[in-house]
Amino acid sequence: MSLLERYRISKLLKICSRQLLLKQGFQIHATATQMGFSADLIVNNDLIDMYAKCGMLTMAHLVFDNMRERNVVSWTALMTGYLSHGNAMASLSLFCKMGYSGIKPNEFTFSTSLKACTFLGVPENGMQVHLLCTKTGFESMPVVGNSIIDMYSKFGKVGEASRLFDQMPFKSLISWNVMIAGYAHEGYGKKSLFLFSRMQEQGEIPDEYTFVSLLKACSGHGAICEGRQIHASLVTRGFQISGMTILASALVDCYVKCRCVFEARQVFNQIVRKNVICWTALIVGCSQEGNIHDAMDLFKQIRKTEVQVDSFILSTMISIFADFSLVEQGKQIHSYTIKVSSGLDLSVANSLIDMYLKCGLTEEAKRRFHEISNPSVVSWTAMITGYGKHGHGSEAINLFKQMQLESIDPDDVTYLAVLSACSHAGLTEEGCKYFSRLCEDHKVRPKIEHYACMVDLLGRAGRLEEAKNLIENLPLKPNAGIWQTLLGACRVHKNLKLGREVGKTLLSLDGENPVNYVMLSNIYAEAGEWKDYERIREVMKGKGLKKEAGCSWIEINKEVHYFYGGDNNHPLTERIHEMLKDMERRMKEETGYVYKVRFALHDVEEESKEDSLRVHSEKLAIGLGLVCGAFDNGGVMRIFKNLRVCGDCHEFIKVLSRVVKKVFVVRDANRFHKFEDGLCSCGDYW
Repeated sequence: MSLLERYRISKLLKICSRQLLLKQGFQIHATATQMGFSADLIVNNDLIDMYAKCGMLTMAHLVFDNMRERNVVSWTALMTGYLSHGNAMASLSLFCKMGYSGIKPNEFTFSTSLKACTFLGVPENGMQVHLLCTKTGFESMPVVGNSIIDMYSKFGKVGEASRLFDQMPFKSLISWNVMIAGYAHEGYGKKSLFLFSRMQEQGEIPDEYTFVSLLKACSGHGAICEGRQIHASLVTRGFQISGMTILASALVDCYVKCRCVFEARQVFNQIVRKNVICWTALIVGCSQEGNIHDAMDLFKQIRKTEVQVDSFILSTMISIFADFSLVEQGKQIHSYTIKVSSGLDLSVANSLIDMYLKCGLTEEAKRRFHEISNPSVVSWTAMITGYGKHGHGSEAINLFKQMQLESIDPDDVTYLAVLSACSHAGLTEEGCKYFSRLCEDHKVRPKIEHYACMVDLLGRAGRLEEAKNLIENLPLKPNAGIWQTLLGACRVHKNLKLGREVGKTLLSLDGENPVNYVMLSNIYAEAGEWKDYERIREVMKGKGLKKEAGCSWIEINKEVHYFYGGDNNHPLTERIHEMLKDMERRMKEETGYVYKVRFALHDVEEESKEDSLRVHSEKLAIGLGLVCGAFDNGGVMRIFKNLRVCGDCHEFIKVLSRVVKKVFVVRDANRFHKFEDGLCSCGDYW
């Protein structure tokens, strides 16, 4: 065995390792054995590395086990192989065994172990490895220091990561990149951008990975000006964005998250090799702007390319149909998921459950849930949330109990779902019980959203002072949302005195949100306090604040029809109004129903008030449904609205359901309303 032959064998194995040439690697292994290199340490280490990188971990471990002599390279190569193929636990197990073998780790061993701890998401293990690095003096080595910073950043301990970064005697480009990425990952976008400035001041030249993190930082807090500056910098520095897929995808994502879909599409169109990330980002961008047809067209386009449609893009499309309650399109993509392997992923199943629930098809969602062999906490939570939105509080509670019997621990979202379900169903005592259990759960901490749920729960029960005291004694800082919840309860229970007080607090806290002015002015209007009503509306007008336009839609024969308040653009507008007037006549004759004109503006004639109420978007959608006979086999019509259903429309649909002896299901921004025989599932509290 000559040194030259060993050198050639080793070099060939390294080439196979680098280029993932498994077949050739097998042949070289056989040749090396024939030439008597089966006990050679260097050749065996190269074999471990080659097999590990080619995904043949069983073979890599077999070579390792048969070695008479091992060194730190042998252990580290096998550890790296397991980690690179997603088995971080096996990698850490080898690290522990190596410690008992008497062989001391080097900087690459420590770096691999820290990455394994990061992958597993167990901070305690990572801190133990970090302590060992400190004791052995490896903490100051760049490759180890970078891995420690990356680990703490991904554990959300950016303060610790920053401290270690500032102590580093030498900062490489990787060091800067890791810290910039850490800040961006945890939502500290401004700190990422500031660190980039420091990096440039010290003469470090950024690379593609630096800019990817910076674009993520801009995406996180809507910094479109900085995002455009980074885009310009990329162009002036000579980066060929069209050929750099990862960087271009980050740029598309940045523009999408900053609500600049036109610019996102421009970058997208320039990308030579589009990946699933940039396709998904643009689809999300289109859906955010309400361009559902563009989103669907993009999905059709991606299916014609070589890009593999993965579970993330499937879940994204399902979520779009869920948010807009497009049940027929949702069913079509459900059929598509059955035909592709990525459709078997749990995330897709969870998205389907959510979609069917948001479309009002609870039984279909239930079937999808029971088809999952091992439902995750997300699966259970989706069902509990859905039952809650439909007002099925008891079913939601039963699911919560069953979930715990299955040894699935609830997370903060699950608790929020069950509390919300209790609130929507008026199960006050049960809600208080589960809130107490949350406060006693050492694994989950109550958040402001949980307290808001309790305020809603108490508010529905008329316990307004108790709800107010809960807010005033919060261990967290109250936000505008929790005060809005209490203000809504004041409106329902007609408590003008407390409503004034809460409204004043709310406007001082969040005086630029038109919703707050609308809520308070509605309380004054319903109490007949028209001077206060006008005062609030004038302030709102003076600030240039406008209420979001109400939009309702109905799906008929796989076509979606959208209506805005006062809309007369639909080709069947005349027939819609005739139908609504006919229904009003029947309702008046059979039940004595009259418009509750207190929901209309006070400074117009009574007849005009009725006309203004008749053209509310949800009534127009129902009118079209009646014209087209849009009831399913169970005699149910489904309507969807982007805002909360108004009081007059709520009363109108209740009486209508009694007169026509049909069921109307309306999904608004808060919950589902099932109108049947003159009653609503919300109990007139929503």
